[in-house]
Amino acid sequence: MTAALIIIDVQKGFIGPATAHVPERVGTLQDDFKTVIATRFVNPEGSAHRRLIGWSRFAPGSADTELAFAPAAHVRVIEKQTYSCLTDEVRAILGATNADEVHLCGIATDNCVLASAIALFEAGLTPIVRARACGSHGGTEFHDWGLRILRRLIGTAQVRED
Repeated sequence: MTAALIIIDVQKGFIGPATAHVPERVGTLQDDFKTVIATRFVNPEGSAHRRLIGWSRFAPGSADTELAFAPAAHVRVIEKQTYSCLTDEVRAILGATNADEVHLCGIATDNCVLASAIALFEAGLTPIVRARACGSHGGTEFHDWGLRILRRLIGTAQVRED
């Protein structure tokens, strides 16, 4: 198996008490993988987040969108406007590297990590959620719910505590 790592939305605007541990943990994980992608969520005018749930934070270029960790030189940073990280660009990178196992970490366990794991699962790849390197800006209860749902949807063995 060829493994890749995707660091999901570890951005300054998502860092709080329940996610403060995430930047350091993802910072150390990135050196364990040859293929590493970091996503950065942006929320432009007209997005579904603005139109449907009235959420206007993370405007392009705002301080919220800045990464909260220092990406290593080999990390590809990709912007996204969706919950899932599985954009066409990410698909192309994973395909070019023959990745069939994708480790996920970042923010938020209950939405972007969850949506990404499901998208990878449905694309025929093996998602591995690194639970200790995840968190939810909604709080630890949302993180725990996200992990519980992930275990049900992608399999208990694919949610790791290491």
